[in-house]
Amino acid sequence: MEASALRRSEFSLADKGRATDVVYLDLCKALDTVPHDILVIFASDMDSGIESTLSKFANDTKLCGAVDVLEGRDAIQRDLDRLERWACANLMKFNQAKCKVLHVGQGDPKHKYRLGGEWIENSPEKDLGVLVDKKLNMSRQCELAAEKANGILGCIKKSVSSRSREVILHLYSALVRPHLEYCVQL
Repeated sequence: MEASALRRSEFSLADKGRATDVVYLDLCKALDTVPHDILVIFASDMDSGIESTLSKFANDTKLCGAVDVLEGRDAIQRDLDRLERWACANLMKFNQAKCKVLHVGQGDPKHKYRLGGEWIENSPEKDLGVLVDKKLNMSRQCELAAEKANGILGCIKKSVSSRSREVILHLYSALVRPHLEYCVQL
């Protein structure tokens, strides 16, 4: 599935005005340490019995569901418990430090979830490389890109003696512009 279509399907509940929780999960070094036959299982049976929307991309997994009613919050917690059991059965574990919850939409009760015996932290999260907050606002992403671009411009100014338009333009095009254009829709 194309990345933008994947993102649209995950946040469609929030687009419809429903309070939505997205749980970002990360398997510990799954691609480095797991035998190939277990990776095939990872791709095929991880979502068995899952009630919420589950998206898988390499070792990153997202669990998403409407949480404006108690049943939705309970379903996400049941799914997290299922995923924890699945990981244990397949000799894997989740990297708790990288697991996060993003609460999206008005009226979200900001429910706390646990994975294993630990609570999952609430925070903004990078979704396919884009920093997303609870309002699906990407202004922080733009601020970070501008800061990085300004830092690179400062390095160019300090380290390049030539001030010719041609040299600066080439450096800008190669080093600065990609940071400003990343994840920007025209």
